[in-house]
Amino acid sequence: MAFEVRFPVVGESVQEGQVYKWRKKTGEFVKRDEVLVEVETDKATVEIVAEAEGTLTVQKNEGETIAVGELLASIDTSAKAPAAAAPAAPAAAPKAAAPAVPPPPAPKAAPGGDSRPQSPAVARMAAEHQVDTAAIAGSGRGGRVTKDDMVAHLESPKPAAPAAAAAPKAPAPLPAAPSGARTERREKMSRLRQRIAERLVEAQHTAAMLTTFNEVDMSGVMELRKRYKDPFKEVHGVGLGFMSFFVKAAVQALKQFPAINGYVDGTDIVYHDYYDIGVAVSTERGLMVPVVRDVDKLSFAQIEGAIADYAKKGREGKISLDDLTGGTFTISNGGTFGSLLSTPILNPPQSAILGMHKIEERPVVVNGQIVIRPMMYLAMSYDHRIVDGKEAVGFLVKIKENIEDPARLLLGV
Repeated sequence: MAFEVRFPVVGESVQEGQVYKWRKKTGEFVKRDEVLVEVETDKATVEIVAEAEGTLTVQKNEGETIAVGELLASIDTSAKAPAAAAPAAPAAAPKAAAPAVPPPPAPKAAPGGDSRPQSPAVARMAAEHQVDTAAIAGSGRGGRVTKDDMVAHLESPKPAAPAAAAAPKAPAPLPAAPSGARTERREKMSRLRQRIAERLVEAQHTAAMLTTFNEVDMSGVMELRKRYKDPFKEVHGVGLGFMSFFVKAAVQALKQFPAINGYVDGTDIVYHDYYDIGVAVSTERGLMVPVVRDVDKLSFAQIEGAIADYAKKGREGKISLDDLTGGTFTISNGGTFGSLLSTPILNPPQSAILGMHKIEERPVVVNGQIVIRPMMYLAMSYDHRIVDGKEAVGFLVKIKENIEDPARLLLGV
């Protein structure tokens, strides 16, 4: 008897997905609740598990598009689990010592000896273009080289070899015609990347988007974090980062400027009386914005714990649709990648997004004296249809006040 594995309903707005990776192959015996396949939708990656045990037959290949309810695979439930192999009998003792056999030669190391783990796409590109990945600085977790790093390396201009000394009056030779293979590659965008592209264009076309900027002195928060990060970790089991301070500061500012916590719906303005903050997380499959809910009711430790959980789920590709649903305001931290200043794009239908950036020591004037302080540029993009410039500037000033004097966050002033 065959049990049918179909793509289930995973969300009201999800009608189809793309087979991303099969965990099991045709002919393998699978057990109940084992993960069979990962299907990538326009919002998240969904894991499909076996609801019966038996021998698997795959019906859809990796990269194929599949609609909700369509057949992914079948499981032959009449098949029996393979018997465990009997332990091998102990080998008889040799009658006489055999002459020593020299060990086989050790396999040669890959060129460059890059020991960092690589995705199949990176390994394929390195082989095709004969690139030594050991010379590439990776931006992935643990310094691993990502696909974007490879593309940037291949597209970057290569330094020319030093030219031999020429006669003083000899004319410069004409550049030689390109030699060797000049290849191009075409890859289909993932469902997630397609959706990200659609939403970014939607934000540009549907909102009257402006950006306002300010800078904040991080001395107070950095001193507080330095003083208490060790006992904080011991008591709560989670690190104390900067994001929890900005989340708390945003809640206080949103309470003072409620339009920023709302959105435009036709000719209406919808105000939220709760605070669900989206925290942008960069993953190998694209940018995701999971939501930390009711942050006004959470402690610093609870906020940091939720963000750490999302970061882990993002690395493992396990952020769910529920994690991404909703959100009344978004915070993005481009500073983790070294960005000094940027203009973040709205996350529809939200009316504003706060962009954090790299902390950099700069000379500033304090009480008439030039001093060096750790400064961060802040940027807030907002929908001018619902948020006026005065409100936007006031909101960002409130964020600045709360961060520069973090005691305000504890006193609620």
